[in-house]
Amino acid sequence: MTLAFEKLLVYQKSVDFADQVCDLTEQFPSRYNQLADQVNRASLSIASNIAEGNGRFTKPDRKHFFGIARGSLLNSARIGAIDLRNEFQLNSSALNNLLCSNRSRCCRIMSWPSRLT
Repeated sequence: MTLAFEKLLVYQKSVDFADQVCDLTEQFPSRYNQLADQVNRASLSIASNIAEGNGRFTKPDRKHFFGIARGSLLNSARIGAIDLRNEFQLNSSALNNLLCSNRSRCCRIMSWPSRLT
């Protein structure tokens, strides 16, 4: 049985995004474990809040959770910028491709939750 939120393209894209981020953070130097944990939690929070918001019954409740999802996406991008600034040798180009050069995709993802309310 498929749950309603699993059919949402924004949910599917956010899960893909979280998978990519988690794969990339495995390459973080060990001294940045806390940063890797934070970006992983932020990226996973996007899909979680979309799912939870989609299950709410009132428009204000849905909007609240979709806003949290948008904030988590921005937090993931901020952490990616920190990674690029510190010039991690292992994954800076991969994070650059995922978070910076693909801004239009991130902007579309950020706009979808507001259309779901």
